Amino acid sequence: MIPATVSQLLAKARKLRTHLLFAQFGSSYFTTARLSNQISKPHEKNILLMGPPGAGKTCVGRIVGQKLGMPVIDIDDDVLERTWGISVADKLSEIGGDGFIEEEGKAVCNFSATGSVVSLTGSNPLHPDAMQHLKRTGVVLYLDVDTEDIMQRLSRMKVNRIVGQDAGVSMREILQYRKQFYEKWLDARVLCGTGDSVEDVADKVLRTLGRYEDSESEMFISTRSQKSNDPKFFSDVVIEGLAPDGGLYVPKKGFPKLEPSEWLRISSMPYAMRAVAILENCIHPMDVSPVELSTMVHHAYGQNFANKSAAPLKHLSDNQYILELFHGPTASFKDLALQLMPQLFAHCLPQMCNYLILVATSGDTGSAVLNGFRNLKDSDRERIGVLVFFPEKGVSEIQKLQMTGFQEGNAKSISVLSDFDFCQRSIKRMFGDSSLIGHLAVEYGTVLSTANSINWARLLPQVVYHCSAYLDLHRNRTLTFGDPIDVCIPTGNFGNAMSALYAKQMGIPIRKVICASNHNCIISDFIASGEYDLRNRKLLVSNSPAIDILKSSNLERFIHHVSDGDGNLVKDLFLNLERERFFKVSETLQQKINLEVQAGWCSEDDCLRAIREVHTTTGYIMDTHTAVGKVVADRIHDKTCPLVICSTAHHGKFAPAVLKALQCQNIPQDPVEQLDELCTIGGREQMHEALVKCMRDSGNYPHKICHADFNKLADEVETMVQDSFLRVH
Repeated sequence: MIPATVSQLLAKARKLRTHLLFAQFGSSYFTTARLSNQISKPHEKNILLMGPPGAGKTCVGRIVGQKLGMPVIDIDDDVLERTWGISVADKLSEIGGDGFIEEEGKAVCNFSATGSVVSLTGSNPLHPDAMQHLKRTGVVLYLDVDTEDIMQRLSRMKVNRIVGQDAGVSMREILQYRKQFYEKWLDARVLCGTGDSVEDVADKVLRTLGRYEDSESEMFISTRSQKSNDPKFFSDVVIEGLAPDGGLYVPKKGFPKLEPSEWLRISSMPYAMRAVAILENCIHPMDVSPVELSTMVHHAYGQNFANKSAAPLKHLSDNQYILELFHGPTASFKDLALQLMPQLFAHCLPQMCNYLILVATSGDTGSAVLNGFRNLKDSDRERIGVLVFFPEKGVSEIQKLQMTGFQEGNAKSISVLSDFDFCQRSIKRMFGDSSLIGHLAVEYGTVLSTANSINWARLLPQVVYHCSAYLDLHRNRTLTFGDPIDVCIPTGNFGNAMSALYAKQMGIPIRKVICASNHNCIISDFIASGEYDLRNRKLLVSNSPAIDILKSSNLERFIHHVSDGDGNLVKDLFLNLERERFFKVSETLQQKINLEVQAGWCSEDDCLRAIREVHTTTGYIMDTHTAVGKVVADRIHDKTCPLVICSTAHHGKFAPAVLKALQCQNIPQDPVEQLDELCTIGGREQMHEALVKCMRDSGNYPHKICHADFNKLADEVETMVQDSFLRVH
């Protein structure tokens, strides 16, 4: 349990954050972020419908107003034309576009209403003063309508009162230009599916409002409880990481399910916009506003990724596709979460606390966490430290060099003379050590958190790329939306597999998730037998170290998922695992498990053989983890639908094993020379330039090695806090 000192510290910090938000944004921040009073007390605030010309704002406003019993105001007809005494079209013709926006803004700034549904003009958002005035009166809902639908409506309407039409600019260019202003002013997005009618859009407006009235839909619970007496929201679980009872946080009501028409709309978007559209449905704007979320997402998936698609899908052979998740700065799939997660963490951070992020890694997470938190602004880095523990003999040399190169400021890595499971177990134990947590809180004002996939903000961004892979298959006409796919994932801690199941819950037609293990095959054994047995099982070193894991943390979320949220069952199973190193699920539950997932494992020889055979037949070089997935997929998949194999790391990170698989003679010892050799074999287009640069820039940095002793790791944590943060007293 979290000691009282930490609970009090967090409570004070949240209260201070509330005061700061109120001071910065005023009461409108809370009325637009938590809209619970918006429907129950409609007379107090306006519902402002914003969108481009042809979005149907006027018609939608009438329907919404009728259903809510609220007055309806159309800015064009009820404000502008009454103020000017002439039609909007005549005014635009008389004074031109620039003059029109200014005059329109003045009229709107003099407009006053409460408790109404207000349909804005398409050009209102181009006038900052007018929009600030309007936002103070209520909540701005952006009707994000498909451009093709708008073009069809405008062609039927023959509209002649749109600012910019007289300048010889095409309507598509006008719509594209204005989008930036709509994105700037929205409080909530109403994502309209391709072909949605105005009635469909009106229903979505009402659902958007209703989402905020039902606060429980945004709450999180522990996997080990049936309910929570202490309400937890997104900002809480991001900061806390692990639940006080030792469980993992999950949304109380699961994931929202998007309609097929909405997925079709998202399909046409680039990766960053897909991420925004999906994550807005999963993160309440009280925690992260849509404008802030969009800024974070575009920062995360912009210049940090070598491929503009961030997670491109490539055809391998037959009906198999490779989802390349290694184009981020540290060359693994962890970047897709950890370029965004630190920004979310810093945003949710209470003002009064310092935080030390503890990370256990089997190789890839460590460098991705260190890189992600390094990219935060200075004021955030001063309050956030990162300490990574990794197994000294359980990562590749290149992975080790990536981590040990970060030894500056509030970030460093320490190797441990044990395996990943010991590192992860020790961190979880620290979270439950009331003496340690209380001491750090009282002496240094510092709270522990984590960036492993037990943290919800680490897992959530991974849902996006599974959705995106399916949408790419639809966009390139491999399938029609609704057709199923299977997904094969190299699996250790089960976070990647779990995020695929969450994508399925959101409406992506994933039929089966195939979990691929190396010879540390506890996951595949469990899925086959229903028994999770750690007794007499030792972790074996492999060529795919990122999945060298025996105690899979996110399996707890999976069992919670397939047991329909039975927190008592999850608690009993995992407490038994702690005590007895064993549990067995019922036959009924195992049947449910087998409906969702399949599993298999791959030997070391088969892994290397797959790398060689795929390169021989296609010229494509897989890393060792992707090869594990390929081998298991070839054995299990029935070939009746497309199969997406997640390529979780670039092959250069495991150069010696890959070069061995490709039968390279005299493998170099130097990592840079190893990468050069791979470049010679596969060509420059298959090399990861950021990884090459990292190796060329890396020196032989000394790093601390710690014995496998919990107390010694705890001492390292306190030393890190002492070095990073001043004492409270």
